[in-house]
Parts: sequence; structure tokens; C-alpha cells
Amino acid sequence: MYSPGDFPPFAVTVDLVVLTVRSDALCALLVRRGEAPFRGRWALPGGFVRIAESVDDAAARELAEETGVSGLHLEQLGTYGEPRRDPRMRVVSVAYLALAPDLPVPVAGTDAAAASWVPVSEVSSLAFDHSVILGDGVERARAKLEYTPLGTAFCGREFTVAELRRVYEIVWGVSLDPRNFHRKVTGAEGFLTATGQTTARDGGRPAALYRRGDAAVLHPPLVRG
Repeated sequence: MYSPGDFPPFAVTVDLVVLTVRSDALCALLVRRGEAPFRGRWALPGGFVRIAESVDDAAARELAEETGVSGLHLEQLGTYGEPRRDPRMRVVSVAYLALAPDLPVPVAGTDAAAASWVPVSEVSSLAFDHSVILGDGVERARAKLEYTPLGTAFCGREFTVAELRRVYEIVWGVSLDPRNFHRKVTGAEGFLTATGQTTARDGGRPAALYRRGDAAVLHPPLVRG
């Protein structure tokens, strides 16, 4: 027969990996902790789930409270439950991922001393196990660019293949062969739609302009490198 006393109590938290492209870099939204433990260290936004709210609601609330950012689509990234991941008590965290363009400058609130966009390449040791969670979130984001048209969200309504390629290079952290990339993205069914117009805004020869197509999943998927 089930008895609550047979199981030790533990807390549930949410942690948020929020990524965007700013100044030609893939950046993560980080907060500087204003309270112990790890006071003064950079961490992912997040906090404890309240007794009467879902983990999805907690994620949206914590994002707004700690950074002032709201309205993002958050998808569950994973669950992290190593026994000693939090020095305060046994804590299991549900991590979320958001990858979006044109995100505002964050504003720190509640127990965060500061909030900032930090290039992923410059992130060192984070509080708790947040370096692991951030790494998993970056890898998920990179994978999403392989099989979805998400990369087009970081371009204007109309864009060149070179502009799209730069997004992929920033997120993937690699240099891509221009001709090979052009062949792949224009050959993926429903990925891009040609506008019939050209632009010389890059300073070179006129380049064709495209819009995002109607595909939700890329076939064949793009491959890094």
C-alpha cells in the first residue's frame, strides 16, 4: 500500500535555455545569481515550480520574472536529476528550449542580479549543472536547423541564400561551402520559394531573393559540415 512517508521529499525546478543570434553570434540568455547558492555566478534563468502550477506555466513565469522576456514558444529539452546537482536539497529540473530572433534586451528581476545575452562561445562555468543543460540546448538547436526551416526565422521576410547560410554558420559554428549549401537549400522540397527578384545589398553581383516555403520538415535534411 502506498505511503507518502516511504519516499523522501524533493523539489521540482525549471531551467530555460533561450538562444538567439545577435551581432553575428549565437547567444544564450543568462542571469547572474543574486542569492545563494552560487551567488554572483552566471546561470540559466529558472526557479522552483509552485505547488499549484504546471511545469509549462512555471517556465513561462520564471522567464518573465527573471528577465522580462515573455511570449516565447518553449519546448521541453530534458529532465535533469543527478542527486547532488543542487546543494540545497534533492532537486529535479525540467529544462526548456527557446530559439527565436529579435529578442529584446533582458531586464533582471526577482532573485537575479543581472540578465544578459552572452555569446555561447564565451560561456565558461555556470552554476549548478547549467553548463551541461546549455550544451544540450545548443545541440538541440543545431539539430533543429538540420530538419526544420527554423533558420529562415533569423532572416528578413525576403533573403538571399548567402544571408541564410550565415545563420547556419553562426548557429552550427562551422564554415559552409557556398555552392554546396546553395544546392542543398534550393533542392530541399518546400524549403525556399523564389521571389523572382534580386538584390545587390551585399555589394557583389545581384543575388536572387527567396522567402520561406511551406515545408515544416526538410527533406532531405541538411547536414553540418
